[in-house]
Amino acid sequence: MNDLEALLGDLLSGDDIRAEGAVAGLIALDESARPALLEASRSATDDGRWWIVRALVELPSIRTVDLVPFLEDPAPEVRQAAALGLGAHPDEMAIPSLVRALRDPDSMTAALAANALGNVGTTSTPALLEVLAGDAPQTVRVLVMRTLAELKDHRAIRVMLKALDEDSALVQHWAREGLERLGLDMVFMKPN
Repeated sequence: MNDLEALLGDLLSGDDIRAEGAVAGLIALDESARPALLEASRSATDDGRWWIVRALVELPSIRTVDLVPFLEDPAPEVRQAAALGLGAHPDEMAIPSLVRALRDPDSMTAALAANALGNVGTTSTPALLEVLAGDAPQTVRVLVMRTLAELKDHRAIRVMLKALDEDSALVQHWAREGLERLGLDMVFMKPN
């Protein structure tokens, strides 16, 4: 058994201490560990896939294309790890997948996807505005408005102003917050 096989065995052992130790060894192997981790993910348990994502995220040679498929994993904890990893390694290539993840049935995955979109920066603004232009559920609208508020992108002003009339107090809150962050913290009054 070579070092890589031993490290993969420890990573997938079900023992958190051994698995965490294996992550450090896999980081040292970097690029040579990546294909083996991806191959192992096909047959790993939910816990094993979580550890694989954990290790992939730490590799210096991490590639967005390796993490994105894990946003579709059947296990919510794996999807969470993937969204968290994409947030730690922001890349505009992940924007479409992260936008889809905003609708994840697991609220933590959806929130982490919103955070990752915020970390990508204002290049995600058009996709976020498109979500708000559609029929997104209220939970998604809240996440998107929060992300837009954090991005402080002037392209969202019109949408934020319109959101002040929405039924959702949370959407209104984040719209107001976004406008304030953009320096538009004025009193909005409807004429009689």
